[in-house]
Amino acid sequence: MVNAMEPSTPANFLADQDTPTLVAALADLLLKKGWMLATAESCTGGLIAGACTDLAGSSAWFERGFVTYSNAAKTELLGVDAALIEAHGAVSEPVARAMAEGAIAHSAARAAVAVTGVAGPTGGSPDKPVGTVWFGWSVDGQVRTERRRFDGDRAAVRAATVHYALQTLVGLLGPQPGTPTTKGPMT
Repeated sequence: MVNAMEPSTPANFLADQDTPTLVAALADLLLKKGWMLATAESCTGGLIAGACTDLAGSSAWFERGFVTYSNAAKTELLGVDAALIEAHGAVSEPVARAMAEGAIAHSAARAAVAVTGVAGPTGGSPDKPVGTVWFGWSVDGQVRTERRRFDGDRAAVRAATVHYALQTLVGLLGPQPGTPTTKGPMT
């Protein structure tokens, strides 16, 4: 399920960027807005927060990261309803949404990214094969969710998850270099 909030940058520009470049773009956008970021991570175990804090000065825009690998952690730290996890499973749209919303509710951030998935090599099922990841992004009160499936081993799935989470967040936050923007009526 994808909500109405759509990225404002071309996918091909962002897809070609390496993770440190995406983090630098994210930092720039958050600093310009005066916003903080929170992450809520399950299958990546803090790799998104790690990528963000690899950039010097990240304390000016990175507020906190929640590593909620277990279902109990999702409930205790983010307020995800245990019944929601029981009904849909940890790797699901409702849980990814609740994780993103919980990261906002339990922080001073205005932007959040949440990931929950099956990184492998075990744990997959016919409905949720290895490589399945649900994402949740909350940007200024609007939540977008999306399911992706990545190929490769555990490290590849986790790296792709980090990259896609950041790529989409940058797109949701605003235009990037090389992206045409208009202010006011076009003449």
